[in-house]
Amino acid sequence: MMKLNVSVPVSVFREGKHYIAYTPVLDVSASGKDYTQVVKRFHEVVAIFFEEVMKKGALEEVLTNLGWREIKKQWMPPVLISQESQRIELAIK
Repeated sequence: MMKLNVSVPVSVFREGKHYIAYTPVLDVSASGKDYTQVVKRFHEVVAIFFEEVMKKGALEEVLTNLGWREIKKQWMPPVLISQESQRIELAIK
């Protein structure tokens, strides 16, 4: 059994009556009826993600493809530089 301890940036959104938790560094999300439930489900989804990737023996390949780096036997996700709302004006024909 391999033990991982990772820290990932998580965005939590409210869409109508539901909450969505998403991390771009794994490209996974979870939903829930409230903040507490979505955080719990998000942790479960991340655990399942790593379990499945490790079962397939593809941890290094998958994390590398997602932009992670292995530094001194510790996997480090890409660094989130900014998360902000930006207004974009589009001219659509």
